[in-house]
Amino acid sequence: MRETQVKLNDAIFGLVLLALGAAVLFGVQGFPKIPGQPVGPALFPGLIAMGLCVCGAMLVWSGLRERPREAWVAWDDWVRSPRHVLALGILLGAIVFYIVAANWLGFLPTAMLILVAMLLVLRVPPGRAVLIAVIATFVIHFAFYKLLRVPLPWGLLTPYAW
Repeated sequence: MRETQVKLNDAIFGLVLLALGAAVLFGVQGFPKIPGQPVGPALFPGLIAMGLCVCGAMLVWSGLRERPREAWVAWDDWVRSPRHVLALGILLGAIVFYIVAANWLGFLPTAMLILVAMLLVLRVPPGRAVLIAVIATFVIHFAFYKLLRVPLPWGLLTPYAW
């Protein structure tokens, strides 16, 4: 079976790490200081952020040195497949849909709609897709809401919350 991949230049990942490290460094500036202590809650996240920045800078340097020999992004054949691009679009759209709709609609209906859409784009027969989505949604809800005690939104189902 042929492996599918997208090759990105190291400089791209380096810039992402640099941005992440800078964001963490910016964020820890607001952490409170502990009176009488030489270290505070910002020390370890700050050290990790510095490490991210150093690694990011090294990757940027490496990627820029290799730039003449390789492309910034080398795409694989799947990018030309409308079905695969649609699947990626459904995945990204599902994330945005959950962020926008989960509080109003609730976890259960939102997750079921997302799973049905994702299963249909993967060419699962509609009846089976709905059945799998319903079962998977309730299993995920049970695991997170009951076992892990994660407060999932009820939305429209608030009057029926268990």
